Amino acid sequence: MPFRLSPALAFALAAAFAMPAVAQEADGTAGAYLSARVAASENDFHEAARWYDRLIELGVSDAATLEGAVIAHLSLGDFERGADLSRRLVQQGGRSQTAYIALLTDQVKRGEFAALITDIQAGRSIGRLLDDLVMAWAALGDGRMSDAVAGFDKLAASPGLEAFGLYHKALALASVGDFEGADNILSGREAGTIALMRRGAIAHAQILSQLERNTDALALLDQAFGTEADPQIDALRARLTAGEPVPYDVVTNPVDGIAEVFFTLSTALRGEAEDGYTLIYARAAAYLRPEHSETVLMAAGLLESLDQFALAGETYARIAQGDPAYHVAEIGRANTLLAQDKTEAALEVLQALARSHGQLIEVQSALADTLRRQERFAEAIPVYTEAIDLIPEPEPRHWTLFYSRGISNERAGNWPEAEADFRRSLELNPDQPQVLNYLGYSFVDRGENLDEALGMIERAVAAQPEAGYIIDSLAWALFRLGRYSEAVEPMERAAVLEPVDPVVTDHLGDVYWAVGRKLEARFQWQRALSFDPAEKEATRIRRKLEVGLDAVLAEEGATPLTEVANGVN
Repeated sequence: MPFRLSPALAFALAAAFAMPAVAQEADGTAGAYLSARVAASENDFHEAARWYDRLIELGVSDAATLEGAVIAHLSLGDFERGADLSRRLVQQGGRSQTAYIALLTDQVKRGEFAALITDIQAGRSIGRLLDDLVMAWAALGDGRMSDAVAGFDKLAASPGLEAFGLYHKALALASVGDFEGADNILSGREAGTIALMRRGAIAHAQILSQLERNTDALALLDQAFGTEADPQIDALRARLTAGEPVPYDVVTNPVDGIAEVFFTLSTALRGEAEDGYTLIYARAAAYLRPEHSETVLMAAGLLESLDQFALAGETYARIAQGDPAYHVAEIGRANTLLAQDKTEAALEVLQALARSHGQLIEVQSALADTLRRQERFAEAIPVYTEAIDLIPEPEPRHWTLFYSRGISNERAGNWPEAEADFRRSLELNPDQPQVLNYLGYSFVDRGENLDEALGMIERAVAAQPEAGYIIDSLAWALFRLGRYSEAVEPMERAAVLEPVDPVVTDHLGDVYWAVGRKLEARFQWQRALSFDPAEKEATRIRRKLEVGLDAVLAEEGATPLTEVANGVN
């Protein structure tokens, strides 16, 4: 059998052979370079940083090695080391946006705003939008408010960039106490409505409070966040209700403003650029403003998407228990533990969170979801009930809680309660295909309400015509109604869409048997066994292979195929 390289290893080997000759000749450098490139290609930032640093210790300082080291260190959030390496890279004539980010953040930390502007104008560009926003904030840091406003206005007049210029101009005005000017922008009076993220809505509420308009601030919070429990919004709402003047603290100085630039752009980039690139923007924001919890959450989420679960967990853990975002971070940390197959540790995190933050729906539902996914259905049910009981008046968006509790009840053998949950879920979201399919399939499986079940599943198929598991439900409903010939086409289509699903393949075998295609039925049952079905299903499939479906139905006391076909129930 020929030896095959993984794509990452093949890439790294090619890169190693392409190294400068001096690097290859140095003792141990080829292996270190190979290890660094493999680690980098797999987003293992700790290992990449370690091996790139080893190369640099051995005297390798070409542009590719230095840039690789910069990327690895910035991805870890180590901007001090990243800035040192970036200075070496630029001194050699290297040009790198990543290195420029490290140098820019270093200048911001040092308060070197005039030098920062000079360097950007001289060509140290990261990108027009970021350059212009940073230079405007840097002008403010250099004491030139009029130049800062002109910079924001320039962006606000640029097609497609209007919202960025207006939002940051509003924050800048608020940071120097011009709350009326900031409100004119955020309210839409100056240049039309701009869409605000969470932080923008909070900033606007704080600005309204500074203008002694707490009632308007409360109305804004109700519109933006609804009435469900949210520690940060609840604390803000309580102070506004008490008539207190809430201080403005979203952005209070140019350093915070430039951190906000990186956060704003990382939000815009997420899903549009590579996650590794976006991560560096989020890390830059967190470096400039460590208490910016939303940036920390974003960095951790990006690390999760890069499959760096241990590093993501470490990043979530940076958010202190007193922070309003603590419960979000702990739910995220639990997810990273689950991804590492540390189920009990994840449950311990969520159970502790339920004790400290049990008044939050998302905390109870996160614990319940985890218990359900671990098939601990009886334990999940009361936790879902806790979450549901926290809802003053269920809204359409709450359908998932009733649906999930319904699944848990159904799997725990509590069918009347399960049916009630599914029907309540459909009251909240009548055309939800997952609920229609689950309830319809359950009816089919129980041999109850078959006509209603078929109608539900047909609606689910219409909503998601490419979902193989839903099409399987349609075919199975037709089968249970005795309409075997009609079941063949959708069941074959489901098998194409779900080619290695043991349940779908088993069902296809049953349908083939019912229409007399017994050789094909046995073939599909054999295939189903190869897809690792649950042991109970596997035992039944093996029995069908021994004696046939008719005999198995007779042994189970089920209705014979011919009688169902003749409409006898």
